[in-house]
Amino acid sequence: MSRSDRANSQDNPSSPGESLGFYEVLRARRDVRGQFNGDPVDPEILARILDAAHAAPSVGLSQPWDFVVVDSDEVKGSFWKHVQDEREVFSSSLPAESRDLFSQIRIEGIREASLGIVVTYDHSRGAPAVLGRHAIAETGLYSVCLAIENLWLAATAEGWGVGWVSFYREESLADLLGIPEGIRPVAWLCVGPVTHLETTPDLERHGWRSRRPLADAVHLNRWADRVD
Repeated sequence: MSRSDRANSQDNPSSPGESLGFYEVLRARRDVRGQFNGDPVDPEILARILDAAHAAPSVGLSQPWDFVVVDSDEVKGSFWKHVQDEREVFSSSLPAESRDLFSQIRIEGIREASLGIVVTYDHSRGAPAVLGRHAIAETGLYSVCLAIENLWLAATAEGWGVGWVSFYREESLADLLGIPEGIRPVAWLCVGPVTHLETTPDLERHGWRSRRPLADAVHLNRWADRVD
């Protein structure tokens, strides 16, 4: 990257570039739907992103994640059809006003993204004595979510986009990918190069919801006490 490219990346947090600082990457990260360009992936970048995910902390060093990289158009197409069915299920549950708004919101970029990366959770890994999981069983699942966040931030730093698809039934995705029984598919991530990253999250831009102020989320010592 040239000196001028680095300067442009620093001036515009939504521009891709390896010079982005950590907090700039946090601000630039988006749940991407419509900005994937489908370009071929650089295997070295993909390796760095997966390595970042694999470097995540995990309860008892159990590392309960696996990553299924999907580049098959046939597999992506089958999953896309399932997601459209689930979109209709959700849409039918909404009141008319919300249903009209939801119809304008894109929920996935499955076919447009260069890759799908399915992140799974193996509850049995490191069992039965997973250090730190005896009181809170979900800590293994939390560990997988940390790996997903690492992947997401690394992809953003590389100038790629990530979109988390959650409109699916776990058993259907497990069947599609041949995931063994007992291993849970936690996320289908649409991953790959993008034309750009939006400066405002899609759901805010479409008026679905607004971000909570930080002050509303911070408590001091007890739930009822707020930080001024």
